Amino acid sequence: MKNKMVDLNNHLFAQLERLAVEDLTPEQIEQEVKRTDAIVSLADQVSRNADLQLKAAKLYAEHGNAVLPHLPQIGSDKA
Repeated sequence: MKNKMVDLNNHLFAQLERLAVEDLTPEQIEQEVKRTDAIVSLADQVSRNADLQLKAAKLYAEHGNAVLPHLPQIGSDKA
């Protein structure tokens, strides 16, 4: 399954290329703009989620297992 940030970048650039096609009809442009809005909305959410994960990882790196009870999605302090 493709769920990496590089895949997100590829989708964003592919959509940018679709928007740059100069011989689109007004209806096709409208459809691509709607698609772009949806993709951008999802991409923003994925980016915010990745940022949150990075912040949690930084907290763990700085404070070790002591923060795990406060970050249940990372794991528990049980080995």
